[in-house]
Amino acid sequence: MPTPRQMEKMAREVGRRAPATPAQMHDDDLPPEYWQSLLDDPYADGANPVPRASGRALLLDEIPQHLLRVSCRRCGRTLEIQKADAVRLYGKGAIWRDVGQRLLDNTCTQRTGRHEEDGCWPSYDV
Repeated sequence: MPTPRQMEKMAREVGRRAPATPAQMHDDDLPPEYWQSLLDDPYADGANPVPRASGRALLLDEIPQHLLRVSCRRCGRTLEIQKADAVRLYGKGAIWRDVGQRLLDNTCTQRTGRHEEDGCWPSYDV
């Protein structure tokens, strides 16, 4: 650790090396171009922060296939359900990831009694 005298000397050195014009501080006004770029951002209103590129994040009525398949990476089981049946049971606004997890959990064979270890590990084939 430096002594108090050395710390004072270092503080004086830093003060001498400070730039003559300080950089823009947080409380300074930002240029109007900055604010305009924020307002022009298509995701500024939070309408669609994450595009649904993944098939498992799609709603049931957005999936083009009529046969939906989910498999378990833990026990190797594969479950298939027709899209019409899934919509009838869970509603067309249900997310495929939640529906697939629920289907696997309802027929899970890997029950240990511990919450952390129970259940299947889904792999969505959409």
